[in-house]
Amino acid sequence: MPRSRKARSPAERAPQLLHRAARIEDRFHEFRARHGRKRGLVTTVIPYSAYGAPGWARVLCRVVLTKPDASDRHRYERVRGWRSFFSIPVNDGPVIVTIGGIEHEVMVDRGGVVDARVEASLEPGWHELLLRTADTDPVTAPLFIVDPNTRFGIVSDVDDTVMVTYLPRPFLAAWNTFVLDEHARNAVPGMPVLYDRLAKANPGAPIIYLSTGAWNVAPTLTRFMTRNLYPQGALLLTDWGPTHDRLFRSGRAHKEENLERLAVDFPDLRWLLIGDDGQHDEDIYGSFVERHPDRVIAVAIRQLSTSEAVFAGGRRHGGHPGSGKTPWVYAPDGAGLSSQLTALGVLG
Repeated sequence: MPRSRKARSPAERAPQLLHRAARIEDRFHEFRARHGRKRGLVTTVIPYSAYGAPGWARVLCRVVLTKPDASDRHRYERVRGWRSFFSIPVNDGPVIVTIGGIEHEVMVDRGGVVDARVEASLEPGWHELLLRTADTDPVTAPLFIVDPNTRFGIVSDVDDTVMVTYLPRPFLAAWNTFVLDEHARNAVPGMPVLYDRLAKANPGAPIIYLSTGAWNVAPTLTRFMTRNLYPQGALLLTDWGPTHDRLFRSGRAHKEENLERLAVDFPDLRWLLIGDDGQHDEDIYGSFVERHPDRVIAVAIRQLSTSEAVFAGGRRHGGHPGSGKTPWVYAPDGAGLSSQLTALGVLG
């Protein structure tokens, strides 16, 4: 099978001195991996939805150790709840990505996560890619190639935007990690219908679910969105824990960096940004609008209820203070946002 050159992540291209907490975490994971393999745990690749354009694809997955089960090639689908939190990341080998019959070798990061851009000569639309390590069978991941003629895309927050949490922000991590079943979560009223209408009105538009949640819960979130009939799209989550230069990873920086990356990856797209008024979405989106005023078609903010706002640590009042021609719409549910976006001509 043809092989391409090795794809390198930004972290590999620019190695940096790790924060002391990160070095301690790495040693802890190495200890757990050694003992996990002695107990018979095996390497498992957890695939995530990928996206790209003709010529390239952004590949996302995570490599962990799980209990072997010869009868189940998709045992990663059962890695949920507290098991997802305590899964042992594997970061000591490459992942082989096969797209269009061509293999690419990519490296995992400290948390066992692959986030790599590789060459991909595919037509626009949905495809499948294969992911494997040297000692695992291939698993499939969906890949959406955006048509170069597409001019509209959607970026959406998750917590309190598509999914009601009713928990204080500091405890969102515990909720997302320890909840045992996606059936325990509720969709924000009217939002699945809004997203479905947006997808149907803009065929071929990429949908990016951008959240500060951990990669550990991606399979659960995917099941939740499928069960509640949200359109399929790529999840961009983060790897909690120490980074090379700080004790805790910044969720805000994660969102800002990915928005900028999307702006670079798709220079001809105009984005509909959807979030909530719980804490930072308005500021993050407002800053993006100020930097890229011609790249945002509108900002839609779901207003939290009084009880939700208390749990979320408050909310802004009076809307975003920024100026400019980009419209901002506010409503407590998908129906309200839908009517306002329809009036603006964003939603036909």
